[in-house]
Amino acid sequence: MKKDWIPVLLFATTGLVVAKECISAYRQRQRDDEAYAAWLTTHQPDNVWRGCSSSQIPTSTESGRLIQYGHDLIANTAQYLGPQGSVAQISNGMNCQNCHLQAGTVPYGNNFGKVYATYPLFRARNNGVQTIYDRVKDCFERSLNGHAPDTGSREMQAIYAYIKWLGEDVPQGAKPKGTSIMKLPYLDRGASPATGQLVYNEKCSSCHGKNGEGLPNPVGPGYSYPPLWGPHSYNDGAGLYRLSNFAGFVYNNMPLGTDYHQPHLSEAEAWDVAAFVNSRPRPHLDQGRDWKVVAKKPVDFPFKPYADTFSEQQHKFGPFQPIKDAQPITK
Repeated sequence: MKKDWIPVLLFATTGLVVAKECISAYRQRQRDDEAYAAWLTTHQPDNVWRGCSSSQIPTSTESGRLIQYGHDLIANTAQYLGPQGSVAQISNGMNCQNCHLQAGTVPYGNNFGKVYATYPLFRARNNGVQTIYDRVKDCFERSLNGHAPDTGSREMQAIYAYIKWLGEDVPQGAKPKGTSIMKLPYLDRGASPATGQLVYNEKCSSCHGKNGEGLPNPVGPGYSYPPLWGPHSYNDGAGLYRLSNFAGFVYNNMPLGTDYHQPHLSEAEAWDVAAFVNSRPRPHLDQGRDWKVVAKKPVDFPFKPYADTFSEQQHKFGPFQPIKDAQPITK
């Protein structure tokens, strides 16, 4: 009779152990779910656009090799197209990725994420619709203070192929989070070049030089850290010459090691250092053909004429909110 109870006892004991483990696992799952819910209250999902690494370019194909060349032109523009460029000498020695960080892949780093999805695009500055080729041409003439390669050249085709590859998964017309320079709130005062100089000397000059001259690349053409003013920097027609663009760019990316999760500068410091850098001398671009519709000029476009009565000084350094408030409301 005793032998008949042994299997029953073993089954019951096993059942109790399994039940205990299930209850323990269920309670642990509850604790994990509660901990995750608590974590979510203080951490937002990182849903910004981030570009693919160049290591993912399919270089086994001819089209992939063209994409790779486009990446290399963006990352090492000076090597190919700078003052001593191996292909042509048509730019100032900076690299495209000095403004489009890590070859245009960094969130809030002036990246290329939305370009293929949104161009051709009407741009009021250019008084018409621009293609991607037109936009690249603009960068060469303004940020690189030079001349663009011909549209049919292998170089321009490669740059186009790389920009397309980076953004071809973005739906047409979409502008994913992180693909624009962040617009910081306006200060309630004008941005201060004098205060910005203090910020620059403390937090920027170790890389970009006491006189904004940049740090030359020790092993080749171009710069390890680009010049921020002077004859080899971007000219006054570049997008970063507008304070709102420069402030948003440095706030999320500078000094070295900063990203948008943990800005190192305060918003006020970003505005002030932008005012200092853009108050320094740099090449001039004739912009007489820009902004034929004067009323469409941004509040921080620093050259007259204007459709309002605010001074050129205020349009350059602010305060900008009064200018914004005075603009007619458009539907």
